[in-house]
Amino acid sequence: MRLRIYALAPPLAVFLNPLVAFAQEHGEEGGGGGLFSINAGLSIWTVVIFAALLVTLWRFAWGPILSAVEAREKGIQGALDEARNRQEEAAKLLEEHKKQLADARRQAQEILAEGREAADRLRKELEGKAREESDAILARARSEIARERDAAVDALRRESVDLALAAASKLLHQKLDTEQDRKLVLEYVNGLSAKSPGAEA
Repeated sequence: MRLRIYALAPPLAVFLNPLVAFAQEHGEEGGGGGLFSINAGLSIWTVVIFAALLVTLWRFAWGPILSAVEAREKGIQGALDEARNRQEEAAKLLEEHKKQLADARRQAQEILAEGREAADRLRKELEGKAREESDAILARARSEIARERDAAVDALRRESVDLALAAASKLLHQKLDTEQDRKLVLEYVNGLSAKSPGAEA
């Protein structure tokens, strides 16, 4: 832009130099006056030179200057529009990011809730299995105790039969070891255990 104006300066100077020289000659011929005197020829030439300068500037300088100003204005407006678009896009991205963050938090809460429910289910299952196992252990222990008690009662009955036979043989001064005697004492002992209130049927 400046290069074009500087390129126009030499031809403009060549064109204006004769006019300025002519104006000076006519001003000297008139004799000139004081500081406030008006020289008509100089005034006319001044107006002519000013008009020629205006036309030259209008044709060669102001057009490019206005074009440059308009281009710069368009560039600034484009930059402002682009900045506004980027700001709107950033606002949209921020809103989308907030939505994604809220969705991630919701999913995390759901996962935590599912984890708690699974832990509760597992705890209940383990408690149920432990209860079942303890019940099974207790049932086995009871049956084992019942078997041991029955075995102890049978052993006690056999020993009591042997003791009764031994006592009876001492009382009778003879040995009672026959099968029939043993059967008789066993029936008697069984009858005693059936009559006793704490005995099992």
